[in-house]
Amino acid sequence: MHFVVCIKQVPEKNDVKINPETNTLMREGADSIVNPFDAYAIEESVRLKERVGGKVTAITMGPPQAEAVLREAISVGVDEGILISDRAFAGSDTFATSYTLAQAIKKLGDVDIILCGKQASDGDTAQVGPGIATHLDLPQITYVRKIEEIEEGRIVGERLLETGYEVIESSLPCLLTVVKEINEPRLPSLKGKMAAKRAEIPIWTAAEMDCNPEYLGLDGSPTKVDTIFTPPPRAGGEILTGDPEEIVPKLIEKLKELVVGTAS
Repeated sequence: MHFVVCIKQVPEKNDVKINPETNTLMREGADSIVNPFDAYAIEESVRLKERVGGKVTAITMGPPQAEAVLREAISVGVDEGILISDRAFAGSDTFATSYTLAQAIKKLGDVDIILCGKQASDGDTAQVGPGIATHLDLPQITYVRKIEEIEEGRIVGERLLETGYEVIESSLPCLLTVVKEINEPRLPSLKGKMAAKRAEIPIWTAAEMDCNPEYLGLDGSPTKVDTIFTPPPRAGGEILTGDPEEIVPKLIEKLKELVVGTAS
């Protein structure tokens, strides 16, 4: 079987910068990590390979520095990595990103299962995985916490819900988005680190993937960020002191003032 895991390099939480002209994240030069949820997708893809055989290909879309997350994936058992990088992709929203990743998967050809983390820490939309499935016209199971059965042409997984879980069967090929409950990511071995260091990472451009320019980058993104701003700090609260008999009337008056002020 051929497993494809889509991963993303995201900024460290304390190193997020915004381009003031485009209102998009500035990734070049920022300290970055593998998107935390993608680490579970990487681990599950390797476990599936160990379980039924086959190979795992990792794909990431980003600037040249995103190659680092592919090498990290290879160090824990992924067989090969592909970097999708082109200035035409800059500013992509979730629609444009999922379209571009889908084009890369089409170029790969024979794929049985596509795995993604449930969402990215820098966007938190949970839209890219389902978007890939939509562009490829594939069935999908989201929020997968366990893969119960897998065989040629068929998979059964547990999908996490707020009140429990549901068991879903799907034909293959299909796309899965996984949650952290699915596994515990392994640490890279020395052999894995050496393999990652030696690995050749091909770079695919828009032209090589036969992409429609109308669906790429900022111009091909149907959603636009109009304004980004930092919320003002909250004003300090007022502490009422004294006995309950004294505090309650004061509190009631304060609440009345607040309600009247808001209504006016």
